[in-house]
Amino acid sequence: MFTIHARKTLVITMFLLGTLNVPAWAQVERVEELQFPPLPDIQILKPTRVVLENGLVVLLLEDHELPLINVSMHIRTGSRLESPDKVGLASLTGTVMRTGGSTTLSGDTLDDRLEGKAAMIETSIGETAGTASMSCLSDDFSQVIQMFADVLRQPTFDPEKLAIAKNQMLSSIARQNDSPDSIVSREYKKLIYGNDSPYARVPTYNTLGSITREDLIMWHRTYYHPNRMIMGLVGDFETSEALIRIKRVFGNWNRGPAIDDPSIPFHTTANPTVYYIEKQDMTQAKIIMGHLGLLRNHPDYYAIVVTNQILSGSFGARLFSNVRSQKGLAYDVHGGIGFGWDYPGLASLSMSTKTETTGQGIDALIEEARKMVTAPPTEQEVQKAKTSILNSFVFSVDSRSKIMGKFLTYEYYQYPTDWLVRFRKGIEAVTTQQVRSAAQQHLSPEKFAILVVGPREGTAPALARYQTVQELDISIPQPQTEN
Repeated sequence: MFTIHARKTLVITMFLLGTLNVPAWAQVERVEELQFPPLPDIQILKPTRVVLENGLVVLLLEDHELPLINVSMHIRTGSRLESPDKVGLASLTGTVMRTGGSTTLSGDTLDDRLEGKAAMIETSIGETAGTASMSCLSDDFSQVIQMFADVLRQPTFDPEKLAIAKNQMLSSIARQNDSPDSIVSREYKKLIYGNDSPYARVPTYNTLGSITREDLIMWHRTYYHPNRMIMGLVGDFETSEALIRIKRVFGNWNRGPAIDDPSIPFHTTANPTVYYIEKQDMTQAKIIMGHLGLLRNHPDYYAIVVTNQILSGSFGARLFSNVRSQKGLAYDVHGGIGFGWDYPGLASLSMSTKTETTGQGIDALIEEARKMVTAPPTEQEVQKAKTSILNSFVFSVDSRSKIMGKFLTYEYYQYPTDWLVRFRKGIEAVTTQQVRSAAQQHLSPEKFAILVVGPREGTAPALARYQTVQELDISIPQPQTEN
């Protein structure tokens, strides 16, 4: 029998012998010299797609690992369809649809029923879409899908629940200037998309005050029809049986009228001016600058994904390396050209910095944007960025729920069903010249709108050098009172 000491000695000896046998060509001195085999092909499952006679699109992906079923619904609606005097209506509709319950179960009773089954039903309406979701044990699917259908088909919009939801939104309005990050996000959208654009509007006391229960009912009546919905199911079910149950609760829902949703206005070019918002209770300055971004289906999409990785995709990216590490101007710095599915995203560079380094921070961000052209990405940067993107791609499709979420999005925004499969090939095909050309074409410092938020005393010297600085008023309009 070996002693413990003898065993350890033997293991160490074998390890050293194994190391000595490693060929010299396999040993490297720098991490950049490491060689890796090509990435293996990733098999991405494709959901079964069925369209019911009433127009409801159903995507199904079986997953028998756990006895659970998850359902997600996308509805063709969104706050961007609100009239200017009713901003907040979509959000209220999405909230009270669930909290108010249906004609078969009140909201509170629905809560109790779901809690007893460890199940969940949620609804909401965002900027470009309405969503609804449910999850339950597979044994409870037939009961919970019926409750889910009732909430979507016949909500009551309980007046008491509407009052609660309104009060919560009113409270949010009162606190909307508490967070510097919220201010920056909100006001930057106004600068780029335009004050009047639905992509930049926010609820006010007056718009909420004008919303009635009848408005919620009319919103639901206008947009909630099966031919405006896409349903995705993932979980422990047999596809044929799940379809029978879906048809049982949704199949007799009549198709709604065809509606041509209006086009949504936004600025195509922002005013390249310096803007300032005074916020005295800050110890730092918030800086953001940029212009309109792109659509995901733009021909330069893959090249810009690589550009964004080079600019701000990791701790070794240019913004982190130069602005944060070398110049020490910010702990948190970000930047890139944003994409939207059916309207352009935002291109922006942002950071927080000490008030006394506000000017240096502005200069540093502009410099990095310019250097994407004057010191364009190198072959090594491009290859490193592509490798990072490709290596992380697998984590975006490592569960069937994630895959379903992507296919729901593609279906909703009418993108090709192979969009997910295209991504890897698209990134692999990107060349250094394409990245340089895309960066030069789509990142334009001379067009930047610059917004600074912070205390006047600290930021004033940095802003004094500009001939024109437009100060923005973010005071909260109070409710109008009748005479």
